[in-house]
Amino acid sequence: MGSSPGRQADYLAAAQALGRSLAQQKLALVYGGGSVGLMGATADACLEAGGHVVGVITRSLARLEVGHDNLSELHVVETMHERKALMAERADAYVALPGGLGTLDEFFEILTWSQLGLHSKPCGLYNVSGYFDTLLQFIDHSVNERFVHAAHQETIVVARHSEELLDGLRARLNLPPAGDKWLDR
Repeated sequence: MGSSPGRQADYLAAAQALGRSLAQQKLALVYGGGSVGLMGATADACLEAGGHVVGVITRSLARLEVGHDNLSELHVVETMHERKALMAERADAYVALPGGLGTLDEFFEILTWSQLGLHSKPCGLYNVSGYFDTLLQFIDHSVNERFVHAAHQETIVVARHSEELLDGLRARLNLPPAGDKWLDR
């Protein structure tokens, strides 16, 4: 999720709704550790609702994204590789909220790990106000052009509301991997 709140107020409201929903459902939030933008809003809402929040941030990003000081746990690591690995290890599911290149990088890396069979945890897009619509069209195009297998596309949970998103992720827990990565041999 973004270190910016974005242009539309809907993004911030949705991030807060997700934070509250996680706490209400007794689910911990594992995220990038920042106190600003959608990251901070989600963490703050989860904490305010009594939830458990785990932040993982690099030392260099702690200065840029203003590392959150009031989390249940904050892990400061040296590299982005360490950050991604620790978040992946601690999470039972992965969600991308509206965000920029870092958000897309992290989402596609974890989705690729799923495609390669490195994990079978559910992956979701919180499609607030249609933010990911054009990305979903691109993924459709990738499937049509036979660069992405349809089974892998179908593993992505897409929802516009926090409860719908969490329900969709929960339904995908413990499902077997989507299948073979390669379309053609």
